[in-house]
Amino acid sequence: MHTELQEHLLELPLFQGMSRNDLEQILSETKFRQLSFARGKVIVHEGETCNKLFFLVKGQITTTCHSDDKSYSITETLAAPNILQPERIFGLMQRYTRTFAAKTNCDLICLGKKEVMLMSDNYEIFRLNLLNIICTLSQRSDRQMWKLRPKGIRQKIARFIEERSLRPAGEKIVNIKMERLAEEISESRLNVSKALKAMNDEGIISLRRGEFCVHAFERMLM
Repeated sequence: MHTELQEHLLELPLFQGMSRNDLEQILSETKFRQLSFARGKVIVHEGETCNKLFFLVKGQITTTCHSDDKSYSITETLAAPNILQPERIFGLMQRYTRTFAAKTNCDLICLGKKEVMLMSDNYEIFRLNLLNIICTLSQRSDRQMWKLRPKGIRQKIARFIEERSLRPAGEKIVNIKMERLAEEISESRLNVSKALKAMNDEGIISLRRGEFCVHAFERMLM
């Protein structure tokens, strides 16, 4: 069991650069929980207190974030290896801002906040990896507001999605009414409808009632 867990840890960003001796020591003194979630099961609800770290080591999950008034949402797909909102375990707002659910059968490793703090104290590599992850997320967020304003409607829609996504790639399901999307990007409903229909005809998105699916967000940025 320790060998399998050690192999999983080696794939995770927080443990990269650690020697196998360090990992053996960590496994002997740290309490890790190994969890499994069947397809469709919720792992974490938006608004829950973030007092532990979840590491996705096998499978795919969906992550959904809602607007403050709950009128629209964006759902993304993330694959292993991954970590669920590590920036939320410290700071002013220690709550998850997204709902994470299993898209396929998933295996995760859970590490409590107390263990995270102890490992940060005892292992410099772990501490630096955690700081690097949190700082990178902060820097990416800071750069968003300095990007050039999009000019066309298609670019505006892409920017709307990008600003609310964890990564500018992969599948996105945008659950929003046409009128609200038009309001958010300061365009007419008719122009937004035309742009979405054109992307649907090109196979970039699939339009459905009250939502649309972006098959590969990279294509919207081309």
